[in-house]
Amino acid sequence: MREPVTADRIRSFFTALGAKVRGDVRVYLTGGATAVLFGWRSSTVDLDLKFVPDSDAVLRALPELKEELHLNVELASPDQFIPELPGWQERSRFIAAEGTVSFFHYDLYAQALAKIERGHDQDLRDAREMARRGLVDREELRRLFQEIEPKLFRYSAIDPETFRRSVEEFLRSP
Repeated sequence: MREPVTADRIRSFFTALGAKVRGDVRVYLTGGATAVLFGWRSSTVDLDLKFVPDSDAVLRALPELKEELHLNVELASPDQFIPELPGWQERSRFIAAEGTVSFFHYDLYAQALAKIERGHDQDLRDAREMARRGLVDREELRRLFQEIEPKLFRYSAIDPETFRRSVEEFLRSP
């Protein structure tokens, strides 16, 4: 069993990955890691990451780092579950740089929409916290959902009407 992932452990991962990888790589954190670094959760069970560009060096370093740091690391991002939001990279917030590796929070609008689509209690709490903290604007969230809505047919696990209702319910909630 791996230890919970705290902010200090995330920062240790940044340092260790930056020391092992050469070449410009952008690492996008999503899910619980974002919640931990923004401070509304003290820990999460794993680090969900996306690399741009896809990097053999990073992929080779991950198994060793997972063992050294006793971390669960998953390659997962919102664009695996919902259509990619236009402009997601520009909206992704910079966290830190270690060596040639730059770390970002994956676009918070994409994270919020993916969490709303999943609909788990913790995911909905995270999405509400993003809105409460002003990290996502509800009208912009609606606009971005409307932009991806025509592409939902490409994601067989999504029922577009249920997703739309979930977004509307989220937007009406306090």
